[in-house]
Amino acid sequence: MISFIRKYRHGFVILVFSIIYMLLFSYLEQRGVRYYHVVHTALDDRIPFCEVFIIPYLLWFPYMIAAILYFVFLNDDKKEYYRLTWSLIMGMSLFLVISWLYPNIQHLRPTVFPRENVFTDMVRALYRTDTPTNILPSIHVFNSLAIHMAISSCQRLRKHRFVQAASLVLTILIVMSTMFLKQHSVVDVSMGTALSIAAFFLFYSEWSVVRDPVANRQKHTYTH
Repeated sequence: MISFIRKYRHGFVILVFSIIYMLLFSYLEQRGVRYYHVVHTALDDRIPFCEVFIIPYLLWFPYMIAAILYFVFLNDDKKEYYRLTWSLIMGMSLFLVISWLYPNIQHLRPTVFPRENVFTDMVRALYRTDTPTNILPSIHVFNSLAIHMAISSCQRLRKHRFVQAASLVLTILIVMSTMFLKQHSVVDVSMGTALSIAAFFLFYSEWSVVRDPVANRQKHTYTH
């Protein structure tokens, strides 16, 4: 057990942050807010509701978990893990700050569904468990793009074209699902995309300062 913890101790970074994030997000969802800023554009009204997008929307969760587990346990390049980890931490932390300082809400959800089927039942369940508040920027969008950046930049996964293509297609569908399910405004999606672009320049460009702290610490120890 000790050797296992030592080998994968880098994974505790994202684990600890995830716990802190969920606690803070739950607080933001439940706190009393007198006034919410309504997020809306005319383009939102032109996007039709399409319940079938509940499938890629929900696939976001296993997509996130599977990718993180891969970079923790199956990928030997710790720098690639830290790139993904710090980009997720940056984006999700900024989301919490924005939600705290700028309480926001959307009124895009349909009051009556145009069709009745198993997918609309799933959307109803989603609406009951997820409030239309704290939506800016879209974490669904940002995290999906961050995960895809990590997968497309991974040296080991570049050889697997199917994985690369599947990740890209799923990411696009997830981004679209946030708007077709009326979970997010175009504004939320645009800001989530812009934030992911900023994360790319911070953590994946040539001048990125992301390093593997474990490797650096070991190197420092060996040279002394």
